[in-house]
Amino acid sequence: MKYLLNIACFSSLSVLCGCFVTVNPPTADSSASSSTTGSPSAEATSEDATPRETLNKTTQNVLNLDQALMDGGVLASTKVEVADPLTQSASAYRTTIGKLGAMAVHQAIQIRNAQSIDDPKPLSYDVFMKEIIKKGEPDGIQLAMLPYYQEYAWDKKGQVLVVVDFPARKEERRKQLDSN
Repeated sequence: MKYLLNIACFSSLSVLCGCFVTVNPPTADSSASSSTTGSPSAEATSEDATPRETLNKTTQNVLNLDQALMDGGVLASTKVEVADPLTQSASAYRTTIGKLGAMAVHQAIQIRNAQSIDDPKPLSYDVFMKEIIKKGEPDGIQLAMLPYYQEYAWDKKGQVLVVVDFPARKEERRKQLDSN
């Protein structure tokens, strides 16, 4: 019984943490107007701060870490925050899906390097997107969707996938909620 209660509590927290509104995929017009890395702007718009569905949703959107940091992002903590039991479960979920995404990318890089033993060079952002993420291809890596205020980013120097927080998105969301 306690096990079922824990599952129900975790599921409800995941839904609350993840969000409710579906964000429409970018159109050809919006993707043409954005930079090649698809990075968010330094100022968060109301669309950036709109919660998005996360459960059972995937993404192939990975930003360039240098650009994401210039746009106001900060590296997300890999620790599970313990404020209270409810938010602890949500924090554990967010941290875990970020780590699982990084592990999947690491494995794909190892396979790539093993297959091309003559040329296991460090990956630039463009090569990473083309050979590892394979955006739009059926055999590409599908990463779990993160909450609206987080995005995946490629760290070229460390050759790892990281999660970046955008505090401006959280602040914009607070403003939206306060105005209602």
